[in-house]
Amino acid sequence: MTSTSFASLPLSPAFLDNLDSLGYKEMTTIQAQSLPSVLEGRDLIAQAKTGSGKTAAFGIGILAKLNPAWFAVQALVLCPTRELADQVAGELRRLARSTGNVKVLVLTGGSPMRPQIASLEHGAHIIVGTPGRVRDHLGRETLDLSKVSTLVLDEADRMTDMGFYDEIAGIVSACPKRRQTLLFSATYPDDIRRATDDFLADPVEVTVEAQHDNSKIEQLFFEIGFDQRNDAVARLLGHYKPVSAIAFCNTKVQCRELVESLQAKCFSALALYGELEQRERDEILILFANRSCSVLVATDVAARGLDIPNLEAVINVDVSKDTEVHIHRVGRTGRGNEQGLALSLCAPNEKKWVKLIEEYQGQPVEWFDLASLDDNEYGVDPAPMMTLVISGGKKDKLRPGDVLGALTGDAGLSKEQVGKINVTEFQTYVAIDRRVAYDAFARLNKGNPLGGDFGAIKGRNFKMRFIDA
Repeated sequence: MTSTSFASLPLSPAFLDNLDSLGYKEMTTIQAQSLPSVLEGRDLIAQAKTGSGKTAAFGIGILAKLNPAWFAVQALVLCPTRELADQVAGELRRLARSTGNVKVLVLTGGSPMRPQIASLEHGAHIIVGTPGRVRDHLGRETLDLSKVSTLVLDEADRMTDMGFYDEIAGIVSACPKRRQTLLFSATYPDDIRRATDDFLADPVEVTVEAQHDNSKIEQLFFEIGFDQRNDAVARLLGHYKPVSAIAFCNTKVQCRELVESLQAKCFSALALYGELEQRERDEILILFANRSCSVLVATDVAARGLDIPNLEAVINVDVSKDTEVHIHRVGRTGRGNEQGLALSLCAPNEKKWVKLIEEYQGQPVEWFDLASLDDNEYGVDPAPMMTLVISGGKKDKLRPGDVLGALTGDAGLSKEQVGKINVTEFQTYVAIDRRVAYDAFARLNKGNPLGGDFGAIKGRNFKMRFIDA
């Protein structure tokens, strides 16, 4: 029987202490099945969904053999999207706390090249990036992968779906032949198996079933008419009142229409789909993650790779034709020790897809009557937070502590009234309790010589404004 204790792994006491402090008490299934082989230096093919603990599975493997004293790129993690790359890099930094001065650098599109080139000149131990931007750096000869000992392809199926195969092949050829390659993929069909066969040497294969935990996720199905979808979503939101929910649609047109319908009913909702500009996309995700927006209406393509903590509900606006996609959607709620709620709307022509879900799960779904729910005559609760945008960021040497200090000092807020603080290159986004947000803003810019749109942080004046869903 495989041990699920991290102490059973050949890791240093300091590393194990850090894992414990981060809340890693027992290995998840994917970690228990893959880490012994990863730590032995074996190549790996792992089929596992988002949220299964795969980042720690390869992150622990990377850090266990990393030499912090050697300033060379020793590991490369390729991800399909900028959002996933940022999440992976953040988790690697947390895991590396006990290892010393480990530098993790993110190389993704949507960000200017020059700061990335400057960072690379100062050296990095681990690169986390998207295939297109990593290939750009290789073409400019600003990135050297000749010392890479661990290569990770995260969500390999998604990267190939997005047409990144040629870029990946070029990047692999820039890495040493003698290296460890770890491939993680939600699915591993024959075409991807053939395409990636040359990247791996005698790999160990691990498969973790893409099933959610029924004890933690309540899954309910509602039959609706063809023209009832938007009203049905509003009714579900009005009845269950989740503080944070993702509503999945099959098309961007449907996303936009549903958001317009929800906003007209005073719900705090924003749309996320593949063709948004990166700045818009980043802002929407910040608003949703910091609870300034209650409902994110998204396509599967846009939501792939997102990991939103404390997501109370998932709404399937239509039933997916792909059971794996359905399981991925549902599995976004009920993470960690949280309870989750998955609500699916089904028109008569979609019942055949529900049958497939029942076969996949090995049990019938539960049907409920939409008419039995409250019809929300009592109004809609606004999102609990508002987001203050400060026109200053990393370029201005602004840090989260500076912003928190100003808000808990001059603005008179308690720490509990300040939510997430996201400092980007040029702007800072701060979530503030909606009930006190405007009063805090007024105190922050009271008597400012530059006018009412400016506030002082550490003796410097920055333009500020609220954005709301």
